[in-house]
Amino acid sequence: MNFYEIVFIIKHDASAAHVESVTNSYISIITNDGGDISKTEFCGLRYLAYPIKKSRRGHYILLNAICKPETVKELERKFKLDEDILRSLIVRVEKLDNNASALMKRTYKDNSPQTTPQYDGE
Repeated sequence: MNFYEIVFIIKHDASAAHVESVTNSYISIITNDGGDISKTEFCGLRYLAYPIKKSRRGHYILLNAICKPETVKELERKFKLDEDILRSLIVRVEKLDNNASALMKRTYKDNSPQTTPQYDGE
């Protein structure tokens, strides 16, 4: 079994209950195949860097998982078939970090995530 960080973006018009049910369906795929989820982060509704499928915002979800490579292939297949998923990324890592992710730590100059991010020269 390997360690993976899984990030996916769900369309902005999905309700919080729908986002949670979609996330739980992917978690169940991992756990039913003998894997384990060590961390789940709902990073909230955020602006995208560029429009994807006519969406400018999306719900970001991060999962830290321990699973088999075959399970990862199945997840990738399901991500491609799911119309609610805008983008996904699965990265194999050496060890899992259970601290807050960079997505959760990120705040903009005025500390409101609803504003469009501005370049501050850093």
